[in-house]
Amino acid sequence: MEIQFLGTGAGQPSKQRNVSSLALKLLDELNEIWLFDVGEATQHQILKTNIRLRKVSKIFISHNHGDHIFGLPGLLATRSFQGDVGPLTIYGPAGIEKFVRIALKVSKTKVSYPIKFVELTKSGLIYQGQGFKVYTDRLDHRVDSFGYRVVEDSHPGELLMDKLAEYHVPNGPLLGKLKNGEQIALADGTILDGKDFLGPEKPGRIITIIYDTRATPSIAKLAKNADVLVHESTFAGNEAKLAHDYFHSTAVEAAEVARDNNVKELCLDHISARYLGSNAKRLEKQAQKVFENTHLVNDFDQINIPMKGTEK
Repeated sequence: MEIQFLGTGAGQPSKQRNVSSLALKLLDELNEIWLFDVGEATQHQILKTNIRLRKVSKIFISHNHGDHIFGLPGLLATRSFQGDVGPLTIYGPAGIEKFVRIALKVSKTKVSYPIKFVELTKSGLIYQGQGFKVYTDRLDHRVDSFGYRVVEDSHPGELLMDKLAEYHVPNGPLLGKLKNGEQIALADGTILDGKDFLGPEKPGRIITIIYDTRATPSIAKLAKNADVLVHESTFAGNEAKLAHDYFHSTAVEAAEVARDNNVKELCLDHISARYLGSNAKRLEKQAQKVFENTHLVNDFDQINIPMKGTEK
């Protein structure tokens, strides 16, 4: 499981940062990639990575402002040229389907695969399957805006081979059944229950993605115990009033969320163009005073999220 940032700027593209998009790479887990927001020129950014559009199976849109959706029609059209790509599902606020359909209709663009739209009307579980759940909750922005929480299912515990040693279970299908928690019968009639020979379950990983919003209580619910929290940080900590007036957050507010909700790692994203070059590091330093494991992300940065229990 990896996150790759495709655009980390706010409002408009700059020489250093494109507008909002990130990819959650679930290649080992599902052989799929999920995109979160598709700002202008996202497909151009993808050309500089190893991402293949045929692997993109789901797109989650936070809100319908242009710097988060203007790249969507072009990306959908290009995906048609990737061969047998399979269906795609787009999640987002009301109006996202209308935006896409009109853009494709006016440009006379035909896509070669089915697109399913799930327009969000309330908070809660919006996807469950293949070992993952995705939850959403409303944020506080000038238009309807949603945050996302991706939760991986728990993994079975490891087979306790030392405990099994006295039974001399041969390698092969019987061990596989025990690993799956099933019962087996040995040649001498002994019945073994796999559940008695498994270690504790390993909890799944949690990724939380928060784009445009003021500080609001719903963020804490989405961020609780997250392995990685990606949080918009449009303004510096000393500009809280300006952030509030523009329905955005500061880097310090993002750090407070991470500190108060047992987050492991915080990524500061959606950076205003007013913070160029080394000046952007000021946001990181401010946030690190509140939550030490904070990183200011840049376009094309990648973060690996190891399975719990395998961290170095």
